[in-house]
Amino acid sequence: MEEKDQYIGQTLDDRYEIQELIGEGGMAVVYRAMDNRLHREVAVKIMREEMAGDEEFKRRFCGESQAVAMLSHPNIIAVFDVSHSDKLEYIVMELVNGITLRQYMDRRGKLAWKEALHFSRQIARALSHAHERGIIHRDIKPQNIMLLRDGTIKVADFGIAALENEIHEANGQAIGSIHYIAPEQARGEIPDARSDIYSLGVVMYEMLAGEVPYDGDTLGEVAIKHMTADPKPLREINPDIPEELARVTMKAMATKLDERYQTANELAEDLEAISFSPKKQKTEGENDRQTGETLKSRGVKPVRSVSELSKASYARRRRRASRVSYLFGTFLLLALTVSLVSFLWKFWLGDVFSSAERTGMPSFIGMQYSEIESSTELLSKYNFSVTFVTDTAHEPGVVLTQDPAAGRSVMVTPNGIAVALTVSTGSNLVEVPDVVNRNYSDALLLLSAAGLVGEIENATSDSVTRDYVIASSPMAGEQLSQGSTVYITVSSGPEIVYVEVPNLVGLAEDAARSKIESARLSYGDTEYVVSDYEAGTVIGQEPAAFTQAEEHTKIYLQVSSGPRS
Repeated sequence: MEEKDQYIGQTLDDRYEIQELIGEGGMAVVYRAMDNRLHREVAVKIMREEMAGDEEFKRRFCGESQAVAMLSHPNIIAVFDVSHSDKLEYIVMELVNGITLRQYMDRRGKLAWKEALHFSRQIARALSHAHERGIIHRDIKPQNIMLLRDGTIKVADFGIAALENEIHEANGQAIGSIHYIAPEQARGEIPDARSDIYSLGVVMYEMLAGEVPYDGDTLGEVAIKHMTADPKPLREINPDIPEELARVTMKAMATKLDERYQTANELAEDLEAISFSPKKQKTEGENDRQTGETLKSRGVKPVRSVSELSKASYARRRRRASRVSYLFGTFLLLALTVSLVSFLWKFWLGDVFSSAERTGMPSFIGMQYSEIESSTELLSKYNFSVTFVTDTAHEPGVVLTQDPAAGRSVMVTPNGIAVALTVSTGSNLVEVPDVVNRNYSDALLLLSAAGLVGEIENATSDSVTRDYVIASSPMAGEQLSQGSTVYITVSSGPEIVYVEVPNLVGLAEDAARSKIESARLSYGDTEYVVSDYEAGTVIGQEPAAFTQAEEHTKIYLQVSSGPRS
């Protein structure tokens, strides 16, 4: 009998009723659930029990989730809630009914360039929104991009995907990100916003070409190509791709950082320009030449000037020109009328004629944001997003602006009325504490206690212990406004080196153990089994031959003890 899932049927925190399992990962399982307070379906990602016992990982999971919860964008899967306790760690997210871009591409193969452009624009806008708020995805790939039935893109797992990959790596599993990894990430350097742009460029290339730009027999071979090789030009693969779209894709995945787009917003703007630019028209000279050649081929002498026309022909042309001018003027007036009606509908008429339930927007300006955060009534009705700014004229925590404005009629929605607030951090200066050589979790607590926000950047190090701070920017002792961000570089330990597992099947046990050592791997243990093969012959191994494994990974052998006597 199949064992019943321990969470299905439970209600977490008297609010989220777990209904069914919908996905599993290395660090967490994902369930469909009902939010009984707001009466909406959500996705709940619960950390696995074996991970919940790791206090440092729990802190990172919680910190990443809380940062992502600040994002609010139609092309990003929203994080609604984060629960952090001794017994259970989970995040509550927007439930998306769709498939991954990976699944869609596997079904369709190479996409039409207009479809690829439509998807790319949305992903670029999502990245731009996150990067402007200091959040880097670090693992953009088709598997982390959801596609809805109406063609809307939703980028998933901002910040969380990198933690997920650490679990896969720790378990010795190959991860699918190597085909989308930026050159600087492949070299072990700290990724930034431009690394996400590179990965998106690779996704764009794959959508347009039907294949990734770099492939190889080993992960190392693919990584080296990202750092040194040039991809095959897109228009050689598919001549129908517009030259400008091919150029934008190549710039997004430029190997050198200074040749790449510096912001996702720049990339989004270029993609928008391609979407709305008219097709290139032939020049007047080309049209005149082609018209003349056509007439000559029919034995007709082309008309060269107005003076050669008859008065009747000239009159007909004048009347035709007048009709064209009239039609153009009518069309222009109609276009202006449509634009005006659209504007009025958006800002006034829509409010008048809408049959949905509406309410007046209250004023939050002048309130303390802590009052809003602690109000269950407000949080159940409104979905707040907050931007913190330094303001010398107001105390920390005071709401400065809001959108929609107070007094405006707004539609009541099941997900809560979206309200964007700008909140003052005041102008008090604080000193950056010394966090170097501290565990990153302690460093984050020190920064938080000082009124600063810690942003983690990882780097390999042979001298600093894993998870300890290598450096901070700004450095200790510098003065910053409260709420400012301090970037801390955290050691991820020595650089991980992968080697290929040799084929040991068919060798004698002693020869196999010798080959394991020469491949910079370690011998684990031997299981002897009865078989028809000669005693002492290797008949199986784990991990399998030709897979990638970290240096010194233990290899386990199955060796024949000979046929049963």
